[in-house]
Amino acid sequence: MPKAPRRDVSVSRHIGGEPRLRLPDREIARLAERHHGIVSRAQLLDLGLGEDAIDTRLGSGRLHRLHRGVYTVGHGLVSKEGRWLAAAIRGGEGAVLSHGSAAALWGILRDGERDRIDISLPRSTQLPRPIRRHVLRLAPDEITTKRLIPVTTLDRTLFDIAVGSPHERLEAAIREAEYRHRFQLQQLELLLERHPGRRGATAIRACLHRLGRGPRGRTRSRLEVRFAALLARTDLPQPTLNALIDLGGFKLEADCLWSKQRLIVELDGGRSHGTRAAFEADRKRDRRLQVAGWRVVRVTWHQLDDPDALLADLHDLLR
Repeated sequence: MPKAPRRDVSVSRHIGGEPRLRLPDREIARLAERHHGIVSRAQLLDLGLGEDAIDTRLGSGRLHRLHRGVYTVGHGLVSKEGRWLAAAIRGGEGAVLSHGSAAALWGILRDGERDRIDISLPRSTQLPRPIRRHVLRLAPDEITTKRLIPVTTLDRTLFDIAVGSPHERLEAAIREAEYRHRFQLQQLELLLERHPGRRGATAIRACLHRLGRGPRGRTRSRLEVRFAALLARTDLPQPTLNALIDLGGFKLEADCLWSKQRLIVELDGGRSHGTRAAFEADRKRDRRLQVAGWRVVRVTWHQLDDPDALLADLHDLLR
């Protein structure tokens, strides 16, 4: 019986000094382009490659092993999205990006652990570094995909990072979720009803309480988060954070804005306001705002260490 023709045809003759790819290498390249440069052994088998053909490509450098059964195509350089996807594939069926890594994918945390990749999966299994495993049984509506990467939903991600996070970090993440994704706090409240006793639930409830009392808007720094938390504990009118103002075509962003009282508080962290150029720019902003009828108060980290005098002054200004 004649043998069936082999489907594994890789490189044809050179034309103009460049190799022309044939199937299945062309299909492998297209698959990798869609998936951050990553392919799995199962995907290669689905394309019709045999085990020997995969091993041949590994030996020739057309594939590079990243994890067991997970490869990069053509080179070993991997983007962060590729590393996240590879970790989820390595975790096996049901594994999804979660916790700090999911928060980084959603863009709601800037200080995630870059040397760790968090995944959640419904069973216990040994995984290589830098993958950190969380054994969780997630409901179907707590899982989604973003940039073709399986990941916990935004509300579930916030719930997970609440465990062990300082309240300022969690609050900043929720505010960023509101800003970037039009996230509604009611989504967290529904998740709390589902998991009332799970770790992180107490931190989420406390944070929602503070957010319900405090200023609305996005926070960009730890100083802004701390100031917003301070205001939430007072009976002062609550401002809008990082609000845009148009001064006759000159647009600027105010850290804390009370529009009715025409008062602005600018929060001066040493790193962003410590240079001479920043000092001059801040004074120019203040002058333009005062000409337009706004009062500007500048607040520093040091003033928040003993805030009674500051709060009394704000009370008089907002009265």
